[in-house]
Amino acid sequence: MPDVARLYLNWQLLRAFAFRGYWLVTSVYLVVVADLSPFQLVIMGTAMEVTILVSEVPTGVMADTVSRRASIVVSHIIMGIGMVATGLVTDFAALVATQMLWGFGYTFASGADIAWITDELGDDARIDRILTIDARRRQYGAIAGMVGLGLLAWVAGMGAAIVAAGFVMLALGLLVALRFTEQNFTPTRDNRWQESIAIFRRGVALGRADQQIMLVLAVTLLVNSGAEAFDRLHPKRLIDLGFPEEPDPIVWFTVLGVAMLLVGAMALRVVEARINREGAPRLALLIACLAGAIGMLTLAHAPNEVAGIAGTMLVGGVAWTVIRAVSSIWVNRRTTSDVRATVQSFLGQTESIGEIAGGVVMAIVAQAASITVALTASAGLLLLGAGVIGRSRVGRVGRDDSSFAEPSPSAPTTG
Repeated sequence: MPDVARLYLNWQLLRAFAFRGYWLVTSVYLVVVADLSPFQLVIMGTAMEVTILVSEVPTGVMADTVSRRASIVVSHIIMGIGMVATGLVTDFAALVATQMLWGFGYTFASGADIAWITDELGDDARIDRILTIDARRRQYGAIAGMVGLGLLAWVAGMGAAIVAAGFVMLALGLLVALRFTEQNFTPTRDNRWQESIAIFRRGVALGRADQQIMLVLAVTLLVNSGAEAFDRLHPKRLIDLGFPEEPDPIVWFTVLGVAMLLVGAMALRVVEARINREGAPRLALLIACLAGAIGMLTLAHAPNEVAGIAGTMLVGGVAWTVIRAVSSIWVNRRTTSDVRATVQSFLGQTESIGEIAGGVVMAIVAQAASITVALTASAGLLLLGAGVIGRSRVGRVGRDDSSFAEPSPSAPTTG
C-alpha cells in the first residue's frame, strides 16, 4: 500500500479515537452531569447542525480553491478548542456554544479529507476499496477511543476525559501540518473569489444532472431527518429502560459503544468485499435503511433494556455505519477532482438539513408525547428512505446512468 494511503488510514484511525471517545463521554456527560432534558438535547444537536449547514459549502469551496491540507488543519484546531471547552462547562447555553463551535470546525475537513486522499493516491481503481478500509479502520480507532477515554472518564471524571480528547484532536492537526503532502492539487492564486463561485456552480450542475448523486442526497435527507432523535435520545431511552448505572453509566455505555463498533466493522467487511460490484452501493444502502428502521422500532417499543440494546446495536452498529460509508463512496465515484470537496460538502449539508428539520420536529414530539413516539416517527423516515431506493431505477445492475453525469466536459463517466 502506498505511504500516502497508510498515512491517511492511520490518521483517520487516530481521529476516530478522539472523535468517538469524545462523543461517547459527552453523550453521557450531557445527561448525567449537565442534566439536560430530551428537548434540550435535541435542540443542542439542531443548533450544531444549523452551524454545519451554513458552513459546509463555503468551507468545501475553500478546500477546492485554497488547500485541502490547510482546511483539515484548521478543522482540527477549531474542533479541538470546542471539545476542550465542552469539558469545562455544564450550563446549557455554554454547551450549545461549544457544540456550534465544534460543528463549524468539522465542516473544514468534511469532504476535504476524501478529496485529499483521492487526489494524492491518484488511483481511481483503488479509491473505493481504500475508503471502505478507512471506514472499517475508523471503527477500530473508535473502539480504542471509547475504551481509553471511557476508562479515563471513570477514573478522572467525564470533564477531564472530554478535555483530553480535545487535546488529542489538536495534536492531530499538528500531525497533518507536518506529514501530509499536497502534490496533486493546484490552488487558485488569482481571481480566487471568481473561481470559488465557478467551482460552486460546477458542483451544483453536477449534483443536479447526475441522478445517482440526487438519489443519494434524497435518501440522506430522509435518513438524517430521523438520525438526530436516535443520536441524542438513545442514551436516555436506555437509562429509562433500566440500563445499568453501577458502578458508573459510562462503563456500560463504553461496553455498548465498543460492541456497536465491532458489529459495524463486520458489516463494513462485507461491504468492502462487494463494493466494486455493479449495483452494490444501491443494494447496500437499501439493506442498511431497512436494518435501521427495524432497529429504531425495536428501541422505541422495547419492553426491557435487552431489547433496547439490540435495537441500538442494529441502528448504531450496522445502519449508520454502512449508510455513511456507502453514501460517501457512491458520491465520490461520481465526482471529478475540481469539485470533489464541494460536492462532498453538499452531502454533508444535506445531512445537516435533515437533522435540523427532523431534530426540531422530534424535539417537540419527544417533549409533548414521548421518546417512544419520536423514535417511531424516525423509523418511518428510514422506511421512506428505503422505499425511495427500492422504487428508483438509478444504480441498478445492468443500468448505465453515466449519461446523467455530464453537466460539464469534466464530469465523470464511471459508476
